[in-house]
Amino acid sequence: MRFHSLPDSKRYPESEDEYAIVLDRYNTILDELFAGTDVLVVTMDWSNTPTGQAGYPTPRQTLHPDGIRWWTASEQDDSNPEFHTHTRLYADRRRWHRGCLDGVLRAVADETLAEVFVADTELRRIHHPYDGGADVILATAAERDRMRDQHADWLSSQPTGL
Repeated sequence: MRFHSLPDSKRYPESEDEYAIVLDRYNTILDELFAGTDVLVVTMDWSNTPTGQAGYPTPRQTLHPDGIRWWTASEQDDSNPEFHTHTRLYADRRRWHRGCLDGVLRAVADETLAEVFVADTELRRIHHPYDGGADVILATAAERDRMRDQHADWLSSQPTGL
């Protein structure tokens, strides 16, 4: 299910009041999913080399300093090594509490940090924020329907739900 982070499907916040709305919406859903439990926080970067620095400026290391390299996916199908990419995922485990990821979530809203997700330790519930909203994967249809109904005004008005 997809939730928009600002009214009228606005994509980027332009004021502190709008950042407050974005963070409140992200944290409200995250609280409903994970309050009082441990979560996995995963961030990502990429480069042209398996161990090099990120191939673009990113605040990932500053905002997620406890993330340890969990996985590297390498795309090396092109015969030219300049076009090889190595995507690295970093993860940590922490106790969820409202506001503990506000720096990360604000960077996501600004599109300065991408491909972040928060999940329960069994990977049954996943929150994937992005600039403009969040995709949420839930363990059951009943959970999905309850959350959808509770936050109907945060859903897209498009028939596809996107």
